[in-house]
Amino acid sequence: MHNLILQAIRDGETLVYGHRGAKAYAPMNTLPAFQLAAEQGAHGIELDVHRSKDGYPVIVHDFEVDETTNGTGHVTEMTLAELKALDAGSWFGPEFTGVRVPTLDEVFEEVGGRLFINVEIKSESVETDGVEEVVAECIRRHNMAARVLVSSFNPHTLRRFRAIMPEAPIGYLVAPAYLEELGVLDDLAYEAYHPYHEMINAEMVVAHAALGRHINAWTVNDPQRGVALRDMGVRGIITDAPDTMLAALRA
Repeated sequence: MHNLILQAIRDGETLVYGHRGAKAYAPMNTLPAFQLAAEQGAHGIELDVHRSKDGYPVIVHDFEVDETTNGTGHVTEMTLAELKALDAGSWFGPEFTGVRVPTLDEVFEEVGGRLFINVEIKSESVETDGVEEVVAECIRRHNMAARVLVSSFNPHTLRRFRAIMPEAPIGYLVAPAYLEELGVLDDLAYEAYHPYHEMINAEMVVAHAALGRHINAWTVNDPQRGVALRDMGVRGIITDAPDTMLAALRA
């Protein structure tokens, strides 16, 4: 299968992804934020997915709903109906009152045909609740394997996902001293490396390119830093403000 996202990374301009959507302007990880990223001209979006208690892929950043909804509790201990009853918008602004937690299916249906989607699987454990299978099934249902990049900080999650869905590219997320107890992904070929942007230098870009990997940087909100990363050979920039970053890269 021809992989559209990898082709775009190789052949085109540095891709700009809206971080949890256009997070600077709309409530993160909601359909309005994803739609706005598309309207601003982003090539793609980055989002975070968990498995709900009853087996649905749901889009929330934190492991709890407390920060971005009017509810409390762990995402994975709530059913889809319980999550859908929450207000996921009014914390950001009154104009977003009543915005709901989306499913990955809804995101694919809404913007999957016009955006690339970096699906970050959230997991802090060696064990799994089956989230990898739920995400893979959703990608297959919507025929999105050529338009997604599946990432995680958890190397165990990436190994499991690769075994379930080898046709979808994966990205290894890294941050200084985060989840070090889970080990590193040094035994599996992967297509993209996703470091926190301050970790990146020209030598890193060259080293990963030699291994056939593309670097996508997060989260870059300084336009000058975005330009510098692009000039180093970074192929993807994840930002809260896609419009600002696109303007800087195209100036």
